[in-house]
Amino acid sequence: MKARKGGTADRILDAARELFNSKGYAATSLHEIAASIGISQGNLTYHFPSKSDLAARLQADAQAEAKARRAERQTGAIADDYVEHLLFAMNLAWNNRFLLRDRRQFADKLSQDESEFEADFDELHALLKRIEAGGLFRRDAVEDLEMLTRSIWVMSRYWIDYLRDFEGLEDIAWQDQERGIEHHFALLLPCLTAAARRDFRAALTRVGMRDGRYQKA
Repeated sequence: MKARKGGTADRILDAARELFNSKGYAATSLHEIAASIGISQGNLTYHFPSKSDLAARLQADAQAEAKARRAERQTGAIADDYVEHLLFAMNLAWNNRFLLRDRRQFADKLSQDESEFEADFDELHALLKRIEAGGLFRRDAVEDLEMLTRSIWVMSRYWIDYLRDFEGLEDIAWQDQERGIEHHFALLLPCLTAAARRDFRAALTRVGMRDGRYQKA
């Protein structure tokens, strides 16, 4: 995610996202955000009266980024399209990880719009249907395509919850997110033919290098 190039409000949002991600929502004060970009707290609260206002705006920006990607994406090779979807989702979650990791602290103040989750699920399902139509699944490997979609989506969507709740990680590193990508593939690849597995593995490197998405932003 590139830093904004606008005025004071954009600088505040960039600083807030960085501090919320690195220190945690609760541990970050408005004063600290303001000080990090050399403005007064009064200047900050002129633009965003509270921390929850900052969180709400950052959530809206993440949703807007996902919508813009869907509107602009073009269809290509199935392996590349699938990996692009995966890496975009995992990077968006990484760049806004406080929204998932800390949401219990402010969830009641944010929009409960689930449309982006539904759109992401639908896109994943459509990609798996393309894999099926292309004959890339092993014979009889997938009995219920929607169940496979749901299993893969749940694993990716709640990976950060798993890291926090089951591994006890509070300071999540990009390497932990990369493990989530591998777990995603661990569900998909055994269902594919040998040739498709090789192609999807190659696409992970190819698309990652092309888009710069397989590394911490």
